Amino acid sequence: MTIAVPKTTLGEFLKLPYINESPAWEYINSEVVQKAMGGGKYSLLQKRLVAAIDAAGSNYEAFPELRCTFGDRSVVPDVAVVANDKLPLDENGDIISTGIEFAPPWVIEILSPDQSQTKVTGNILHCLRNGSQLGWLIDPNERSIIVYPADSLPSLLIETDVLPVLEDINLTLCVNDVFAWLKRK
Repeated sequence: MTIAVPKTTLGEFLKLPYINESPAWEYINSEVVQKAMGGGKYSLLQKRLVAAIDAAGSNYEAFPELRCTFGDRSVVPDVAVVANDKLPLDENGDIISTGIEFAPPWVIEILSPDQSQTKVTGNILHCLRNGSQLGWLIDPNERSIIVYPADSLPSLLIETDVLPVLEDINLTLCVNDVFAWLKRK
């Protein structure tokens, strides 16, 4: 089902009552679009990535589906990795529930079967242009990961290629490690 949404401003978009329903809505290039619904592979990869990054014991926290609003866009990466000292807090010291208003240092997208690789790449590039240090685009069907460092050209990594992570995160993964999470135990 396609839902027609009239053009709106970012401020008006953020006031819409349904933007955090699943799957989440994003504001990209002045258009309101709903993310593609992931499947089992998508969900399992997202779950395992968050657990692996958080288990690395660093000053960063991995968040699934965290709204990130900056640079006239509001996107919801599959995984956003944010420094603990940059998380916005309310007056009680709790993390603010509406998301963050800056580009996360590391953004991870997992390509869903019905998702446009161009649109997902556009979101990663937008994050990098606005302060992200690293982006990953995981393609479960191709069993490959395109890595987007902030300061160089992207790389297509496969099989035993070791994946770069943020400097302060003690995590070593190769592409095969990530896709091994899809196997039944």
